[in-house]
Amino acid sequence: MSGHSHWATIRRKKEAVDAKRGAVYTRLAREIVIAVREGGGDPSTNVRLELAIDRARAQNMPKDNIERAIKRGTGDAKEGFEIEEVTYEGFAPHGIAMLISCVTDNRNRTVAEIRHILNRYGGSMAEAGAVGWQFKRIAYFNFPLGQHNPDLIFELAVEAGADDVTFEDDWVEILAPVEAYNEINVRLKSAGILPDDAGLKYSPNNELELEDDEAIQVVRVIESLEDLDDVQEVFSNLSITDSVMAKLEA
Repeated sequence: MSGHSHWATIRRKKEAVDAKRGAVYTRLAREIVIAVREGGGDPSTNVRLELAIDRARAQNMPKDNIERAIKRGTGDAKEGFEIEEVTYEGFAPHGIAMLISCVTDNRNRTVAEIRHILNRYGGSMAEAGAVGWQFKRIAYFNFPLGQHNPDLIFELAVEAGADDVTFEDDWVEILAPVEAYNEINVRLKSAGILPDDAGLKYSPNNELELEDDEAIQVVRVIESLEDLDDVQEVFSNLSITDSVMAKLEA
């Protein structure tokens, strides 16, 4: 996932803006609901729920909002609609492949909004399987280095099964097989480390590097998709170079 640390930096800035208007709370609440439905309402036995709650707290999400989301997941709060997790496949301009992870209570609305944005930018939806084969599922962790010892973090991650550990701009990124997720999560928690971002994500098998202007155009498509309430995250095979990152920050 070369370049992902740069993309994570962009996401952190975006989430800070989203938090001001409450959009991030909507996404976090839906993550909690899905986690509860998948593994139950007890965070001590549901790693995905524990992580979702930790992320919600890190974004200063009110306790009442968290508890309400858990009740929605367990069915104790009847709201008349069902939330489900779904991933759509598509292409951005210039042949960039994308997986669009969503949590929605209305598939028709979600797919219509996604299609509208892709069509507007010259992209397109794809049939199931047309894009998925270009990605693999991985465990991912990203957090500030702070006062932690990088050697100890590296040792901790590798012993827990990580494939790659990188340190860049005082941030740590850990990539690992899916089956190593729980063990790494437990060891980080024991070391007093709360990831800024963690979970199972899609990593492209091969990245595609574009001219700077073309890459920025694709980034704008991804940003527009992630602005949709139902979209949790967008994964692509775009390689974000240092020069692209510099132009985006400017």
